[in-house]
Amino acid sequence: MKILVFGHSGQVATELRALDGNGVEITALNRAAADLTDPPACAAAIDAQAPDAVINAAAYTAVDKAESDQATADIINAHAPGAMARACAARDIPFVSISTDYVFSGEGTTPWHPNAPTDPQCVYGHGKRDGEILIKQAGGRYAILRTSWVVSPHGNNFVKTMLRLGAERDALTVVADQIGGPTGAAEIAQACVKIAKTLMSEPHKAGIYHFAGTPEVSWAEFARVIFAASGITCAVSDIPSVAYPKPAKRPLNSRMDCSVTTAAFGITRPDWRDSLMQILTQLNSCRD
Repeated sequence: MKILVFGHSGQVATELRALDGNGVEITALNRAAADLTDPPACAAAIDAQAPDAVINAAAYTAVDKAESDQATADIINAHAPGAMARACAARDIPFVSISTDYVFSGEGTTPWHPNAPTDPQCVYGHGKRDGEILIKQAGGRYAILRTSWVVSPHGNNFVKTMLRLGAERDALTVVADQIGGPTGAAEIAQACVKIAKTLMSEPHKAGIYHFAGTPEVSWAEFARVIFAASGITCAVSDIPSVAYPKPAKRPLNSRMDCSVTTAAFGITRPDWRDSLMQILTQLNSCRD
C-alpha cells in the first residue's frame, strides 16, 4: 500500500515516516515538494504520485501567530486540505486528515462527541473547522481525525518544554484549568494508517472521528508526572488560564469522546503515561 503524506518533519509526519515498510510504502512531502500555501499544487502532487491513500499531517500550528496571520493559516489549514480531499475523491482513494479539539468552544466538562456542534474560539480553530467542512463537501473515502495535546520526542511540544524548563528552574507555574488527553504522535500515526487501510475496503466508514490519550489530565498535573518520570525536582504550582494570557484563546475542555473511533476501527485510546515513558526512553537514548 502506497501512502502519500503531506508533512515531513512535524511530530506525526515523522512518526508516519517511521512506519515505512511491512507492506506500507510511505512517501512524505516536505515544504519544497508540496507548498501548502498553493492548494492546486497539493492536488497536483497527489495526481503525480498516484498513491493508494493520502494522509494530511501538515498544518499551520503556530496558534498564537495565526491570530495575526489569518490569511496564511486559512490557506494551509482549510483550503489546502480541501484541495487534497477533492483530488482524492476524484481518484476514489482514502484521505485521512488530522484535525483538532480547537474546533469546539472548549466549554463545559462533557467529552466532545464527533457530532457535537463546533464553535471555534480562535483563528487556528476556525481554519481547521473550515478545512473539515471542505473535506466533507468533497465526499469520497475521507476521515477527519480530531486529536489533542500531541507529544513526541520530535519538534516542539509540552513534554520537551517541561524537560527543558524543569532542568533550568526549581519551580514552575502551569495552567491547571485546561483539561485534555495528551496523545502520542506515534499512536496518531498508527491510527491514521489503520483508518486509511480500512477505508480502502469499507468506504462507508467515511466521517469524523476522535482520537486522544487517556486518562484526562490538566497541564499542571501532566507536568508533575513528566518531572516524576524523568527524575526532575521541580515544584509545580497551579494557575488559571487567565493568569497566563495568550493571543489565541485555549479551550478549557479538551476532553474527547473516542467511542465512535473504537467502534468503527477497533482503535482504543492509548494511555498517555505509556506514551510518555516511550518518549522519555527515546529522548534519553538520543543523549547517550
